[in-house]
Amino acid sequence: SANPRDMIAFESSLSMLPHIKYILSEMTSPLLKELYEDLDTLEDLCTLIKDAIQEDPPLAMKEGGIIRDGYNPEVDKLRSAKSDGKDWLAKLESDEREKTGIKNLKIKYNKVFGYYLEVTNSFKDQVPDYYIRKQTLTTGERYITQELKELENKILGAHERLIALEHRLFNELLESIGAQLDRIQRTANAVAELDVLAALAQVAAENNYCRPTVDESDQLTIVEGRHPVVEQMLKGSLFVPNDTTLNCGEDRCLIITGPNMAGKSTYMRQNALIALMAQIGSFVPARECHVGVVDAIFTRIGASDDLSAGQSTFMVEMTEVAEILKNATSRSLVVLDEIGRGTSTFDGMSIARAVVEHISDPAKGLGCKTLFATHYHELTDLEGTISGVKNYNIAVKKRGEDITFLRRIVRGPADDSYGIEVAKLAGLPGTVTRRAHEVLRALEATAPKNKVEQMDFDALQEYNSPAVPSEVLEKLDALDVETLTPIEALNFLYELKKTLKGSLNG
Repeated sequence: SANPRDMIAFESSLSMLPHIKYILSEMTSPLLKELYEDLDTLEDLCTLIKDAIQEDPPLAMKEGGIIRDGYNPEVDKLRSAKSDGKDWLAKLESDEREKTGIKNLKIKYNKVFGYYLEVTNSFKDQVPDYYIRKQTLTTGERYITQELKELENKILGAHERLIALEHRLFNELLESIGAQLDRIQRTANAVAELDVLAALAQVAAENNYCRPTVDESDQLTIVEGRHPVVEQMLKGSLFVPNDTTLNCGEDRCLIITGPNMAGKSTYMRQNALIALMAQIGSFVPARECHVGVVDAIFTRIGASDDLSAGQSTFMVEMTEVAEILKNATSRSLVVLDEIGRGTSTFDGMSIARAVVEHISDPAKGLGCKTLFATHYHELTDLEGTISGVKNYNIAVKKRGEDITFLRRIVRGPADDSYGIEVAKLAGLPGTVTRRAHEVLRALEATAPKNKVEQMDFDALQEYNSPAVPSEVLEKLDALDVETLTPIEALNFLYELKKTLKGSLNG
């Protein structure tokens, strides 16, 4: 399906292969030596294309002008006929004027008659017998001769035959190159791999990346880690690096609190990216890094409503969390951002706490490395309650009602949510933020001490489902659903309800 310009582009790429192979010949790395062996310079194909195709061919085949001069003798001959046709016609016109003595005799062309000799009325008496009249005009006569027809066939036929011949030769060229597909693909794969390695090397050198230690441990220890994309987007300001210590022991789950826009999501994403980069064989944006291989990285960051499918933000969030809880293992890295925010405060906080407990507990749940960002400050109580859970927050400097994000992650829970201050930074009018502070102070003065903190979560037995009576289980176990008729099913349901009601009342 390649067109002539594709072939020229291909030839241009092939012409670079010998130089690339020469550079590789000096490398000592086993992987680069292997790529050196796999890289075929394909010089025969490069020469073939260069000899066959014009340097700047037309895009469309029907225009001709594809095959290079000197590649095929027949093409050269037909092309010569096409280009020399004007000279041939000029010579014939000159010869006929001399033979007949008709000084204003001209050879002209139209689509109806092709080429013809035109003679004005004043000279028509001098027209020789071998001229064949084709058309009479008020001003003169039009004639043809045998020699002119033969010349016409030669000129007009040459163009059509040339187009057809060039098309055939081009298709033959494609077939010849297609027959070498295995060689081309092997070299393309080697160049692609080399391209990836060169890109990773370049970005590591330019951006001061370090070589990570990668092993089978459960560690994810990063010193002065950075986000590889965000740091490139910060023009004129420095990216604030952060440390991370994660493992399947004492630092299993980091609960990260802090205001919006402070950098929680960036911090969590950079850790996931560093783990991923290390495992693909790349240097990483950090001063030091130790990565224990993870079997998967699961993330729930941001919210994308699927309104067309009737799913709310909360439904999408819960679906994704469910997939994580089903598929993650103790060797996974899980990154969760703001779980439960799409529903009421108590519902959302309860879900968030239950998810943290399940992920953090190696005995009953997953026990995997987890980064968990939340606005539910009540969840910070989990440190000390569940082993392996540690609190961190993004440091904020506050002056009166103004705040500055320090972008530095520090131990301990956040002391405030700073929601109104962030709203002010976002451009909410001063009258609105001042009123918000008044309402907040009134609420804090009248509201009782946070009831959630006083709850004994382990003692909430009233929410547990009552045990199903063994009698009901026996009946269900003995039931053959495959042979049940609709009326029998209704009767069985009635009996089941009756048994359950009696058991609960008893």
